[in-house]
Amino acid sequence: MARSATILLVEDDPDDAWLVCKAAQKTLLGIPVFVVPNGQEAVRYLKGEGPYADRRAYPLPDIVLLDLDIPLLNGFEVLRWMREQPRLKRLPVIVLTGSIQDSDATLAYEAGANSYLIKPTDYNQFVETMRGFGDFWLAGALLPDAAPQ
Repeated sequence: MARSATILLVEDDPDDAWLVCKAAQKTLLGIPVFVVPNGQEAVRYLKGEGPYADRRAYPLPDIVLLDLDIPLLNGFEVLRWMREQPRLKRLPVIVLTGSIQDSDATLAYEAGANSYLIKPTDYNQFVETMRGFGDFWLAGALLPDAAPQ
């Protein structure tokens, strides 16, 4: 990888979160992945509220991996909220979901998603998806700087 980055994973399914983190360990060496289990915690993390106020412990991410079907605030709501925030509107958001519905992809892009990836069901395919994600977003793309606190 050409760039060090921080990833925020918004995922309510512990098994899927484990798969993403395991695949990231294998393909995105040294890239920390912070996991929050719902949309409300994602907003708190991004705002730097509560336990997330310490940006040394919980840095502002360079990329958000966002599931759509999450509790409290769904992925679409989180995405719309992010795009309304001046500090977050350019933060890359990659939807990582099990939904293969064209309507969900359309809504995600309309809400401001930068990419839409479907979660593979096979571990090896998951690893390859994370490798492709890393090759493009972390090695190939020029990411905007994280906004200062």
